[in-house]
Amino acid sequence: MTDIGDVIPQVTLKWNKGVNNIMIYGMGDIPVGAYDPKRLANLGISHGAMDFGGGYTYFNPQTGNELSGVVGFTYNFKNPDTQYQSGVDFHFDWGASHFFTPNIQLGMVGYALQQISDDTGPGATLGAFRSHVAGVGPQIGFMFPVGDMQGYVNIKGYKEFAAENRPQGWNTWVTFAISPAPPEPGIAKPIVRKY
Repeated sequence: MTDIGDVIPQVTLKWNKGVNNIMIYGMGDIPVGAYDPKRLANLGISHGAMDFGGGYTYFNPQTGNELSGVVGFTYNFKNPDTQYQSGVDFHFDWGASHFFTPNIQLGMVGYALQQISDDTGPGATLGAFRSHVAGVGPQIGFMFPVGDMQGYVNIKGYKEFAAENRPQGWNTWVTFAISPAPPEPGIAKPIVRKY
């Protein structure tokens, strides 16, 4: 099957003071992806969702040590095709790594997900059907220049365990991001204005 998936907009606000970094975020799912309730696998989920949370990162560039944690809650709207509404999920994601060079990081990642409210709707024939799962595994990251910007690639894999009412196994995530390069320490860049 080749088709489109759902649109997942995200907004974040971030603050930094020394080795301390704080973030708040909001994201959602706009159900425009391919979905058919008679099909076993779909690219869309056929219902909207909202996820809100925040995180903290300790990063010391002198030692190369990084420790991060993010907590969030996901609210799912009712699926109009199945009349099923999944309960609210609480999730916690963490990562711990060391930069062995300024551009290469190695470490561990993990997460835990716990559904904190029941599934509902006339389609919820299995009752509350609350779920939970946890996962842990390795990660590696690379930073590299992209013109005047900074590129970043991260690969992380999770071995899932303690699953209830959801599948478990291995999953792998690849992240590729391009962002403005951080300013060099102690060098003030002039502001150029065009009139």
